[in-house]
This record gives sequence, structure tokens and C-alpha cells, in this order.
Amino acid sequence: MYAPRVFVSMMAVLIVFAVAAYLTTGSLLTALGETLLCAIILQVGYFIGVVYLVHREKTGAGKDRHPDARSPRQVNDDLGRDEIRADAAARVRLHDR
Repeated sequence: MYAPRVFVSMMAVLIVFAVAAYLTTGSLLTALGETLLCAIILQVGYFIGVVYLVHREKTGAGKDRHPDARSPRQVNDDLGRDEIRADAAARVRLHDR
């Protein structure tokens, strides 16, 4: 989801909703209140949609991969990099030959 497009679309929907609410109720205060409620519902829906997409990506990431593909963790385990200490570079001795 491209954020600026979402915000512009949301504002367009809220403006159309506010005009429709004003035309149906005839009250500016009621239209403003209903539009505020609509904005809250849109934000909650957007939040739930993002959480759903993140959850789906996290749980379904391995389903679309090739069966022989390995995760980055497996690659690091195979290379033995998990046992390299942080100060290993300081202990490397360089020699000119």
C-alpha cells in the first residue's frame, strides 16, 4: 500500500461522506460528527488491514518458496557465522610479505 495514495483516497472519501451527510441531515454539526466517526472507522480498518498483511507475510512467507530454498538463518548456520565473536576482527594479524 502506497501511503500518500491511501491518505488522498481517505480524504476524498471523507469529503464525499461529509457532503452526503450534510445533504441528508441538513445539519453541519451532525455531518461533522458522522464524518469524524467515519474517519475513525476508516483508520481502524486501515490498521486491521496492515496487521493482517504483516501477519500473512510472516506466516505465509515459506509457502511460496521453492522446497529446496533455505532461510537466511539456515545459510548462516551452514557457514558457521553464528560462532564468530564481535571482536574477531581486532584479533586478526595482518602481515606484509
